[in-house]
Amino acid sequence: MTATAEDFVSDPVIIVDHVTKRFLKRNSHSFKEAFVGWVKGRKVRADSFPALEDMSIQIGRGEAVAFLGLNGSGKSTTLKLISGVLEPDAGQVLVKGRVAGLIEVGAGFHPELSGRENVYLNAAILGMSKKETEERFDEIVAFSEIGEFIDQEVKHYSSGMFMRLAFAVAIHVEFDILLVDEVLSVGDAPFKKKCYDKIDELMAAGKTMVLVSHDAGTVKKLCSRGIVISRGVKVFDGPIAEATAMLGK
Repeated sequence: MTATAEDFVSDPVIIVDHVTKRFLKRNSHSFKEAFVGWVKGRKVRADSFPALEDMSIQIGRGEAVAFLGLNGSGKSTTLKLISGVLEPDAGQVLVKGRVAGLIEVGAGFHPELSGRENVYLNAAILGMSKKETEERFDEIVAFSEIGEFIDQEVKHYSSGMFMRLAFAVAIHVEFDILLVDEVLSVGDAPFKKKCYDKIDELMAAGKTMVLVSHDAGTVKKLCSRGIVISRGVKVFDGPIAEATAMLGK
């Protein structure tokens, strides 16, 4: 049997143990068709497809790991299972430590609230107390570089502004594991460098990071290990250079 990276994990903080996740694929293409079918007594067919099939992964404390693969491969589904957003249909996901997630740009933000109000809202969702948020508020705003726009409703923010504020909140939470899904692809070069420097600082402090990205340069810079997923199945687990090479990057 060929050894994989997970065979050498000495202190796992994330264990994905023989996990399967399926989603429904409805064959009724519109509400009108579904309604007509219901009136006529026809059942709406709903087939399922496997987003993940018997997935097993272990990630150790202090590791920086990238999930790689084509669109629809199961990368983001795996990340959402680790975050607790999704539950597996079979198998189990075990996580040791406090998790901060940047799964979607602006997730947890209310468009009708200001940036200031959303800092408190998002921080609370991530497990911070009001007192903790107050103590770190100035640092969060300074890192985000939102400045004069902090009291503007976030529905007027660009995707880049969303990302800056969301990232700034997440990295100022007390966490052990950081989950990041593509959001670092948004933003200009100086802010990206600032994010990379902050992640390097967090990794040096022993934090664990799991990253999903199509940007080979980003994953090579931030991660030492790559896990390639294809059609819901893990096909490679090893050095990041070999993982990106499998995808022709």
